Amino acid sequence: MSWSAKQYSMFEQQRTRPVRDLVAAIPTRDVKTAIDLGCGPGNSTEVLAERFTDARMTGLDSSEDMLSDARQRLPALTFELADIGRWNPPQTYDVILANASLQWVPDHAHLYPRLVNRLNPGGSLAVQTPDNLEEPAHRLARDIAANGPWADKIASVRHPDRHPAAYYFELLQPHCAEVDVWRTTYHHPLAGGHAAVVEWFKGSALRPYLQKLDENEQQAFLDTYLEAISQAYPALGDGTVLLPFPRLFIVAVR
Repeated sequence: MSWSAKQYSMFEQQRTRPVRDLVAAIPTRDVKTAIDLGCGPGNSTEVLAERFTDARMTGLDSSEDMLSDARQRLPALTFELADIGRWNPPQTYDVILANASLQWVPDHAHLYPRLVNRLNPGGSLAVQTPDNLEEPAHRLARDIAANGPWADKIASVRHPDRHPAAYYFELLQPHCAEVDVWRTTYHHPLAGGHAAVVEWFKGSALRPYLQKLDENEQQAFLDTYLEAISQAYPALGDGTVLLPFPRLFIVAVR
């Protein structure tokens, strides 16, 4: 199951709010070059371009489907197909943005300092990653994967490791003039109720499970997941579900 721009963009308004908060916190003012790592369908790149209108802007993603949408949205900007884990360009940047992308890349101990090294002096690395592996949505997915008839295919699926705020602060401090780390829990209102919660994670966290299953197994997994989600997240009177979603933010200045 490859990345789908259509699936991801179903909740674009909610997914874009954190990157607006992140970009607003970037202290670098004189920005001539900026790149969005894991740009997706271009919503985060658009926020970055609105903040730094005079910068030469590039978006990078590993999904052609995402890049196709990004190019349609922002035809004046440059978008490139590449893997963040292997990205190591010769040039440096004033701003490197990574919104909800680095959680898919392993070995943060080397990745984050390497990204800082691609900044100009005074440049900013701005990162937002979901901090929700212990939230019900993830715990239920792991439980269902391990205990269903598909366990031999997906019981061992794990998302790359994520770390607490102190880990990233200590990791980046020796390389940076300033490091700002904070955590925010958003409560995203999903008018579609419990089915909308499933659709939200179908476009992100559930992908590693679903891509290993055939079509019938995928549907059975999603049906089981919906039932579990309905018990874990109470709906409001009008059927809306407020989805609690913790996110970790980092702005590191070289």
